[in-house]
Amino acid sequence: MREEWIKDKLTTFCESIVGGGTPSTKVERYWNGDTPWISSADILGVKEIVPRKFVTEEGIDNSATNKVEKDTIIVVTRVGLGKLAIAPYSLCFSQDNQGVKFYDGLVEIKYALYYLSLAVHEFKFSGRGTTINGVTKKQLKDLQFKLAPLPEQRAIVTKIEQLFSELDNGIANLKAAKDKLEIYRQAVLKKAFEGDWETTTIGEQYEFLGGGTPSKTNPNYWNGNIPWCSVKDVKGDFLFETKDYITELGLNESSTKVAEVDQVILITRISPGKSIITKIRTAINQDLKIVFPKSDYHSKFTNYLFKSIERECIKRSSGTTVLGINLNSLKEIRIPDIPIEYQKSIIDFIESRLSVCDNILANIEEGLEKSEALRQSILKPAYEGKLLSEEELEACKKEPDWEPAEQLLARIKAGKDTIDE
Repeated sequence: MREEWIKDKLTTFCESIVGGGTPSTKVERYWNGDTPWISSADILGVKEIVPRKFVTEEGIDNSATNKVEKDTIIVVTRVGLGKLAIAPYSLCFSQDNQGVKFYDGLVEIKYALYYLSLAVHEFKFSGRGTTINGVTKKQLKDLQFKLAPLPEQRAIVTKIEQLFSELDNGIANLKAAKDKLEIYRQAVLKKAFEGDWETTTIGEQYEFLGGGTPSKTNPNYWNGNIPWCSVKDVKGDFLFETKDYITELGLNESSTKVAEVDQVILITRISPGKSIITKIRTAINQDLKIVFPKSDYHSKFTNYLFKSIERECIKRSSGTTVLGINLNSLKEIRIPDIPIEYQKSIIDFIESRLSVCDNILANIEEGLEKSEALRQSILKPAYEGKLLSEEELEACKKEPDWEPAEQLLARIKAGKDTIDE
């Protein structure tokens, strides 16, 4: 930290830090008023809040929620921990948030926003190597905040946003490359199944068996040693583990079914058309189907075949909130009737082309995963006083409003009370 900076508890620099609450949803007159009321789900980015609900003055008066001014920083401290945003107008918020209002003229709003973003991220991933579920109001108030002179604050924000812009461009390029790879993958699959083949239907070649979910209210059904597969586990070509496990009792007393090793599992609801080969014996939920060939088929061939018709499955799906394809519609999809003796050559054709594609995709995914770490690696030196060059710092000192942070704080707080501890 530079010598012209000061560091103290967050409360030293704030007019207020207030919590939120939720007016009773059972009282209609508390809702559909004129004041936006947000939860963490309404915070889409540091500059974007899209409220879905509005409260009345009576709702505000009869609940723990608070109305805060424009330019208050909303910090999500519980569900959705890590999200922050600048209030673009006066609004209220839920109990999962805190509203932080800095003294006018003391802190550039984006300087504070990026600092709190770094601090909350460090809170979230601090201690014991595990993520935490929330930050208390006391922890937030006691957070050590570093204040730089105003010209330095502005210069730091400019530099951060310049670097973030470059990072965002890189992320956009990675996502564009990922989209192109998906187009290439679909083209390879389409090409693989083209040819002068007789055609048949999915229903003529395959049968399906759906699964189910043991009751979530019965703890005796869960956390056993039997893998239980749901949509979130179906990624890539092979299933090696699941996020959830059930007991023998859960298996026997529910409608779930078991897929054996090397069987193909197909999603028919939520992400219809996605498929995977299981390399473990696993139970499945009701959004999945176990695929049973009626004649000889390589499991890899079946898996690639279903991947090649994924878009057709989506096209035939319906549902207002959740997409799904019914079995009758699925079974009507026409496919090439390829004898087993030709299936291995088709598998080889696909894998020789997709292996390079998969390696590139793995690098892209790694790059995207590292993007948040790169963002933090920009913020950390910024608030250690190491982001600006000597030339940039000298330029800051020539600004008419430059003064050491301690003098700035004393001047702003002259005649003002500190917030309650």
